[in-house]
Amino acid sequence: MLATKTDTIAAPAPRVRPRRRKNDNLTGYLFILPFVIGFIGLTLFPTLASLYLSFTDYNMLGSPHWVGMDNFRQMFTQDDKYWQSVRVTVQYVFTAVPVRLVCALLIAMLLDRITAGAGFFRTVLYVPSLIGGSVAVSVMWKQLFSDKGAINALLTAVGLHPLPWLGDPHLALWTLVLLAGWQFGSPMLIFLAGLKNIPRELYEAAGVDGANAWQKFVRITLPMLTPVILFNVVMQVIQAFLAFTPSYIISNGHGDPLDGTLLYVLYLFRNAFEFFKMGYASAMAWVLLAVIALCTALIFRSSSYWVHYESESE
Repeated sequence: MLATKTDTIAAPAPRVRPRRRKNDNLTGYLFILPFVIGFIGLTLFPTLASLYLSFTDYNMLGSPHWVGMDNFRQMFTQDDKYWQSVRVTVQYVFTAVPVRLVCALLIAMLLDRITAGAGFFRTVLYVPSLIGGSVAVSVMWKQLFSDKGAINALLTAVGLHPLPWLGDPHLALWTLVLLAGWQFGSPMLIFLAGLKNIPRELYEAAGVDGANAWQKFVRITLPMLTPVILFNVVMQVIQAFLAFTPSYIISNGHGDPLDGTLLYVLYLFRNAFEFFKMGYASAMAWVLLAVIALCTALIFRSSSYWVHYESESE
């Protein structure tokens, strides 16, 4: 009986057959093959082709002609409309991102206090983020802010003068900012998740010490939310730089009025598919990529001064 147990313990582990292991690897390769093909064909190749075209004069009807740095030289020194698109885009990013994040944080704090029907309200308030970038919503937005739209009708009803929202270059950009602020659903959900993770004991202790609601917000809520704010700022800045559809629809595809809504991506699109200057548009795309990367790096670099991580205080 003892000899039988010893034989059982000393028995060698069953070997994995090399052919079985080879078949498992082949199955894994087959599963990732669609992704690899898609990445090479739809991401890597177009990216490298865009980099090459940025140094060429290419109108999509003939062969690319190598021009070196001429596209970049023209962009920075000869194209006034390019700098107009840069000014409009910077103004849009520095207004649309704060408006959207403030709206998202306020709504998230309100939802954090609601217990009955919280799921319903979260779903309803998230819908604008799903459809906000669509053509239909941009058309609706254009109708709302037209001379005879609902916004001017509301202003008239309360005794104010109607405004030329889409006829004034300064007001027209604000219609895009308000549309961006309305699409607060995605950052709102992220803020709400961050608020749920703040220990309630901190608020109770602050209440015992006599802190009011504003002091709790400034001393507890904001510091505890800084990692979430960092994530939202990075994502929303990138999204704002890439804004296109609302500007295209509301400005009739030309950045009207007087290039007041000529966002960078809209001007890039016009160069590529309206003026057929694909090489110039590719150069603009690479400059935009460099600017977004630089802004993201600066935001992460600054995070060491204002982002609080709970692990650092331990």
